[in-house]
Amino acid sequence: MNEIIAAVDSRLERFVASRALPPHLLDAIRYALLGGGKRLRPVLAWRSCEAVCGSGERAIAAGAAVELVHSFSLVHDDLPAMDDDDLRRGRPTLHIRSGEAMAILAGDAMLSLAFELIVESVEDALLANSLVRELSQATAGMIAGQVYDTMGGLPHSLSPLERLHMIHRNKTGALIRAACRMGAMCGAADSSAMDAVTRYADSVGLMFQIVDDLLDSEGTLEQTGKRTRKDAAAGKLTFPGVLGLAASREEVERLRGEACLAASILGPRGKPLADLATLMASRKA
Repeated sequence: MNEIIAAVDSRLERFVASRALPPHLLDAIRYALLGGGKRLRPVLAWRSCEAVCGSGERAIAAGAAVELVHSFSLVHDDLPAMDDDDLRRGRPTLHIRSGEAMAILAGDAMLSLAFELIVESVEDALLANSLVRELSQATAGMIAGQVYDTMGGLPHSLSPLERLHMIHRNKTGALIRAACRMGAMCGAADSSAMDAVTRYADSVGLMFQIVDDLLDSEGTLEQTGKRTRKDAAAGKLTFPGVLGLAASREEVERLRGEACLAASILGPRGKPLADLATLMASRKA
């Protein structure tokens, strides 16, 4: 994974540096984009591409584009009008470091740069069009999930657990799903492989959020790099709050099993995806 992460970081650094943007805007983008992070979504894109064609490098631009959207979302989520966080990855959030206006503008820039990166990097026009469509739909889903999570609007007929699923299959799951599917597209997946990758992505996307909720309930600032126990204090729905800690852990294990089963359909090339699901299920940060 370290080699994949290094390749993605290099691609992001070179692409951002090539843009004719004001120096202080570029500085803010670099701070938010290149200041660490798991790079989970580009790794998922790489591994999904590798699982269907044997070479993950074909998906590096797609994965980097998803990471730009993810970084935009973190910057905007941290703003005072949203989650009002002052720490991210163990450092001051961008609006604390560079001001609220610059944080908003840097987020806006990263969102637009994501689509520019795809169009500039992917020579096959039909593939580029498919990737842009997938990423734009996922971005809209992510934003809808954030609205549900912070401003409501969910159908009243849904149970608390159904509400959680609707929030996080959008807020967290949409970009993870897009990363996997975009990787598979770059590998020219057939319908069977795309179905397996999508099933895998849907499982790990929800699993990732449950683990996140568990870390917020039980983790520390030193572990996570951000303040914990904020969601419950804000009155947000969380999986531990609805299911309890033990049942939440059981759900993580169930979803990990579903993800591994989907990855097995892809044959030996799918094993790195299964290994990644297991790693995500047991993460501590």
